[in-house]
Amino acid sequence: MSTARARVGRPRSEAARAAILHAVDDLLVEQGYAAMTLKGIAERAGVSRQTIYRWWSTKAEILFEASWTDAEEELNIETSATPLAEITAYLEALIRFLAHSPAGAAYRALVGEAQQDAEIAKLLASRDVLGESAQRVIKRALGDEISITLEEASAILVGPIFFPVLVGRELTGLDEARWAKRFLTQMQRDQPPAG
Repeated sequence: MSTARARVGRPRSEAARAAILHAVDDLLVEQGYAAMTLKGIAERAGVSRQTIYRWWSTKAEILFEASWTDAEEELNIETSATPLAEITAYLEALIRFLAHSPAGAAYRALVGEAQQDAEIAKLLASRDVLGESAQRVIKRALGDEISITLEEASAILVGPIFFPVLVGRELTGLDEARWAKRFLTQMQRDQPPAG
């Protein structure tokens, strides 16, 4: 991702950065990924294209940063009293993010484009937005009480939500608390016997 690359020149203006990230979110919702251009993003943000090129090389990089920044906030849930409440709250936030948030729409658009574009796939692989957030919650809820890796546990938690959203299914019948119970039961079942 270009934002991770060392850049020379003037430090970026936070106001310009925020305007660009908001513009890319708005244009994605209004036009879709294919119709978005760097020129259109610059115009919507009220900045020059050179301002954009100073920090990003492609619209995918801008969209990824916008999605990642919003996901960090939207998937950061408050600590709950029990593991069940913690996992349930995370699943509710995950569904809101993936199915209803402009940042989730951006993430889904990038996942779709990554199937055809190796550079976008590499960009997505550079930072696992969903996996990282799920791993933080699982670690907080269960500590070291799981016998599989946090990466495996996060895939088990996120996958059944992510796949239906990705293929356009509605999640109206999903009971987050029931799914959280199933996840916790599976994590407990995978525990090695004591002694």
